[in-house]
Amino acid sequence: MMTVSFPYFDRISKSILLLCVLMITSELPLKAQTFVPACVGFYNVENLFDTLDTPGIRDSDFTPEGTYKWTSERYMKKLDDLAKVIGEMGTEVHPDGVAVLGLAEIENREVVEDLINTPPLKERGYDIVHYDSPDRRGVDVGLIYQPKHYQVYHHKSYTLEVEDKPNFYTRDQLVVSGVLDGDTVHVLVAHWPSRRGGEKRSLPLRMAAAELGRSIVDSLLNLNPMARIIYTGDLNDDPVSPSVRRGLRGVGRKEHARKGKLFNPMEELFNKGIGTLAWRDTWNLFDQMLISEALVTGEGGRYRYYGARVFNKPYLRQAEGNFAGYPFRTYVGPNYQGGYSDHFPVYLIFVREAESNP
Repeated sequence: MMTVSFPYFDRISKSILLLCVLMITSELPLKAQTFVPACVGFYNVENLFDTLDTPGIRDSDFTPEGTYKWTSERYMKKLDDLAKVIGEMGTEVHPDGVAVLGLAEIENREVVEDLINTPPLKERGYDIVHYDSPDRRGVDVGLIYQPKHYQVYHHKSYTLEVEDKPNFYTRDQLVVSGVLDGDTVHVLVAHWPSRRGGEKRSLPLRMAAAELGRSIVDSLLNLNPMARIIYTGDLNDDPVSPSVRRGLRGVGRKEHARKGKLFNPMEELFNKGIGTLAWRDTWNLFDQMLISEALVTGEGGRYRYYGARVFNKPYLRQAEGNFAGYPFRTYVGPNYQGGYSDHFPVYLIFVREAESNP
C-alpha cells in the first residue's frame, strides 16, 4: 500500500525546497523507504480553437458566426475548465502536478499560451513546444512542461506520409528531449488518424502512424539501447489493437518490455474496463502512454515506473441522461454542452529514491 506525505516547509525562504515523498512500505515491510515522484501526462482537450477564422485552415465552424457559435465567452470558459483539470492532475503525489503534459487538438501555439497563462497554471511556469501540422482542420499536438523539473534541449516534428495517398494530411508526431530532474527522457506526442470510415477500413492509416512512431523510437534506441522514452498520445485505437501491439510493439506486461518492446501500462486498465472515451455504450482507451525498458527497470537513471492513472473525477463526467458517466464534452454535434473534453486525461507516475541527508 502506498501512502503519500508532504513535508511542510517555509515557502518564503528560497533556500528551502519543497519535497514530496512517497512512502512505499509493501516492498520493504520492516523499514519504509522514501521516494520522490514525478508525473508525465497526456490530454486530448477536444478542439481548443481560438475564435478567429484563419486563412487556409478549416476552422470557420469555430467562430462566433460558425456552426458552433464559438464565442470569446465560451473560449475563456474552456480555458478555465482545462486549467482546472490540468492543475489537479497528479497533485495527489506531487504538489506541482504533471511536470510534462502532451496535448492534442490544439489549433496553434497561441491557444496553448492562453491556457498556461490561466490560473492555476501560470504560477507553475509552464513552457511550450509546438509545431504547426499539415492537418486540414488545423489541429496539432504540442507539449507543455515545467522548466524547474524538465529542461528541454532538443525537439523535432515528424510528418506522416502514407504511400499511395499523396493528399492525405494528419497531425505530425512530436519528439521532445529533455532532462527530468537529472534523467534524460524523450517524450513523443502523437494523434493518430481517426476511425472515420470504419475501424477496419481506416486501420492502415493508423498502422502507418504506428510505423512512423516505431521508427522514431528505434532511432533513439539505436543511439542508446537504454534510452528513456515515453510514447504518448490519442492513438484512436485500444491497447490491444494491431496498430499498438504489432505496429508500435507495445506489450502489456513489464517483464516483456525487452529488445525494444514498449511496456503499455494502459493495457491492464483497459482489460479492467477502464477507458478514456465512450461510444455507443462501449469504453475505449485511445489515450495511451507507453514506455521503454529503461523506465520500467530504472536502469541507467534514477526514475522508474510506478503506476498509471486515468483522471476521471466525477466533475469530468456527464451527470445525467443517456450518456451519464461519459466524458462531459464541450460539444455533442453542434450542440454546446459546456463541458471539458470528450476524452479523460491520463498520466504516469515515476519514482526515484530520495537523496540521503548528509
